[in-house]
Amino acid sequence: MWIAPERRSLSRWAVPGLVLCAGVVVGAVLAAEGRSGTALIALAALAGYAGCLAYRRNEPALPVSDGFGSGTRARAHLRAAAMTGDVLTVAVVGGLVVQALRGSDITAYAWLAAVAGVTYLLSALAGTRSL
Repeated sequence: MWIAPERRSLSRWAVPGLVLCAGVVVGAVLAAEGRSGTALIALAALAGYAGCLAYRRNEPALPVSDGFGSGTRARAHLRAAAMTGDVLTVAVVGGLVVQALRGSDITAYAWLAAVAGVTYLLSALAGTRSL
């Protein structure tokens, strides 16, 4: 039913909203310091991560594909791969924000965040198509 509480609950939007708010705050702090380019990159990275979290907010469970086989081991492998991707994404975005706030060079982190974002976008697009 479309009016069920779990469908309209704001708690599913809490984490993506918090990440987006953090991006706005970090961007404002960096812009106030006169580093507008770094502010835009940090805001874009955090907004992209918030978008990723928002896209996945209704994900009830991980789908199991033929590439992972079938059964319990396949689900465990798929969850481990997803968790690894999530942790690495948080590490890259977190490193970018920390380096930006410290005033250090963020080029390497920006490229890694861009590669992660493009990879996730392409994977999500390819995953919605039936081959």
